[in-house]
Amino acid sequence: MKKDFLWGGSTAANQYEGAYLENGKGLSLADVERGADQYHSRIIDSHVVEGEYYPSHVGVDFYHHYKEDIGLFAEMGFSCFRFSINWARVFPKGIEDTPNEEGLKFYDFVINELLSHHIEPVVTISHYETPLYLIQEYGSWRNEKLIDCYLKFCEVLFERYKGKVHYWLTFNEINETMNQKQPYHQAGIIWKENEDHNLTKVIASHNMMIASALCVKLAHEIDENNRVGCMVQYPTTYAKTCNPKDVMARRIHMAPNYYYTDIMCRGYYSNLCKAYLKRLNVQLKISDKDKEILKNGTVDFISFSYYFSSVAYANEENDCIVERNNPYISTSDWGWPIDEIGLRVALNELYDRYQLPLFIVENGLGAIDEVNSEGKIIDDYRIDYLKKHINETKRAIEEDEVDVMGYALWGPIDIISCGTGEMKKRYGMIYVDRDDQGNGSLKRSKKKSFDWYKKVIESNGEDIN
Repeated sequence: MKKDFLWGGSTAANQYEGAYLENGKGLSLADVERGADQYHSRIIDSHVVEGEYYPSHVGVDFYHHYKEDIGLFAEMGFSCFRFSINWARVFPKGIEDTPNEEGLKFYDFVINELLSHHIEPVVTISHYETPLYLIQEYGSWRNEKLIDCYLKFCEVLFERYKGKVHYWLTFNEINETMNQKQPYHQAGIIWKENEDHNLTKVIASHNMMIASALCVKLAHEIDENNRVGCMVQYPTTYAKTCNPKDVMARRIHMAPNYYYTDIMCRGYYSNLCKAYLKRLNVQLKISDKDKEILKNGTVDFISFSYYFSSVAYANEENDCIVERNNPYISTSDWGWPIDEIGLRVALNELYDRYQLPLFIVENGLGAIDEVNSEGKIIDDYRIDYLKKHINETKRAIEEDEVDVMGYALWGPIDIISCGTGEMKKRYGMIYVDRDDQGNGSLKRSKKKSFDWYKKVIESNGEDIN
C-alpha cells in the first residue's frame, strides 16, 4: 500500500447517531421507518406512531458517545473515518433559509475531535437521511426543487468545514435508486397510484445526478483542495455459464449500475445509458443546460461498497435472472455470498472502465456475535473475511496496477442494520450492548478483531495474519 493509503471505517448517521429530535433536528426518512416485517421489508409510517420502536431514534447514540468512539477509532489507528451529516439535523425541513446552528455545532465537535486524533473526515452528504418534509411536500427527488435544497445544504457544509474536510461523497449508493422496487432509502420515493415506476426512477436519478454535478463544481469553487466522489454499490456479477445468452444477461444486469457511473464519471449519457432507457421504455429529455452541468461536474474519484457477488443467466423467455447461489463460495449468517476475489474483480472492472482513483468505503461481514463466559467476543470469522478481502485489494494494487485510495470497512462499531433495522446483524470490531428491541446499556467493548485491525493498519496492510 502507498504511504498515504487511507485506513478506517464507515457509518451512517441514521444507523449510528441517535438523538433524533435533539437540539432542533427535524425528521428524516429513516425516523419513520420501523424494523422489517415477515417479508423482510422495512415498515414505513407517515409519522412517528406512539408506542412503536424506531431504530434510528437512538441508533447506538454516537451523538452522546462521539468522543469515546473516536478515541477507540484512534486507538485502532484510523487515518480516515467516513460518516454522514444528517441533512435534517442541519435543515430540519430542508427548505429553511438558514441552517440549524445547534445541529452544525455537533458536527463541529465531531470533525474537530477527528482532526485532534489525525483522522481524516470523509463526509457523505446524503446517506438515506432526506428530510421527511421534502418527501411529503415535494415528492422527494422526482421534483427538481430538491436540487436547490441539496445545493444549499452543500454550500453550508463546504463553507463551514473549509480546510477541515477534504473528501466528500455526494449520494450513498445512488445506483440502488434503479435497482430497488421502491427506492425509499436512496431517493425518498413512495409510490403514487398508477405511477410509472421506471419513469420516476429515471427522473429522480437525473435530478440527483444534476445535483451531484453541481455539488462537485461548488466544492471546487469554495476550496480547490476538495475532492468529491460518487458512491455506488458495486454488484460483481458472473455469467452462470459460458452460454452467450448468460453472458448477455450479465451485461443487462450490470447496465443500471454503469448507468450512474458513466454519467457521473464521463459527464454524459453514454450509449449504455441510452440503450438502458430504451429497455425501460422511457424517454428522457435532457436540456443543453443539463448536458453542460453534467460535463462540468464529473467526480474526482469513485467510492463504492462491496459485500458479495451474484450470478446471472437467461431463462427460457430470455429474461435476465440474478441469484446469489454460487456453489464455489460460502455464505454469511444472512445468506450473503462471501467472495473476496469478487472485490478484486470490482476494482479491476471499475478502474479499467474509468481510470479514476477508487475508494473502498464499505466492505464487511454481518454476523451474530456471541459474548463468551469471559465477556469476550472471539470473532475469528470476521477476521478471516476481512483478511481475505484486504489481501485481494493488495493484489489489485500490486499486481493489477489499480489506483486504490483507501479501505474503510463498514461498521467499525456495531450499528443498526439499514436493511432490517436489526442490531443482531453486527459488523463492528467494537461491540455495543444493545438488542433488536432497543434494550441494553450501550456500553462499548473491543472484539478480537479490534486488535487485529490495529495491527493491519500499523503495518500498512503488510501484516494481515
